[in-house]
Amino acid sequence: MAYNKFGNIKTVVFGIRFDSKAEAHRYIELRDWLNKGKIADLELQPVFQLCGLNGTPVCKYIADFRYYDLAAEKVIVEDVKGHRDAFYSLKAKLFLDNFGFPILEVKA
Repeated sequence: MAYNKFGNIKTVVFGIRFDSKAEAHRYIELRDWLNKGKIADLELQPVFQLCGLNGTPVCKYIADFRYYDLAAEKVIVEDVKGHRDAFYSLKAKLFLDNFGFPILEVKA
């Protein structure tokens, strides 16, 4: 078994390797929603460039999932979280400032 820095067990589902069982389980759920027509454009590990107030690139944020919620008619960016560290909190604030909507945190 392979563990990551927070003790999560890396898990493979449908040939895709996830950092945790919770993230893999969430993918199965989102894939089901996709098949039922609840969401569209499911993307894994989307990358976002985060910039400071003057537009200077600061860092990148890699989310777990991005998809379009058909009922809400909006894009959702998700992160499966079991542990919220200071670096992630900073990236979450920068994401909100840059894109105008928060990251949806799904509890592990």
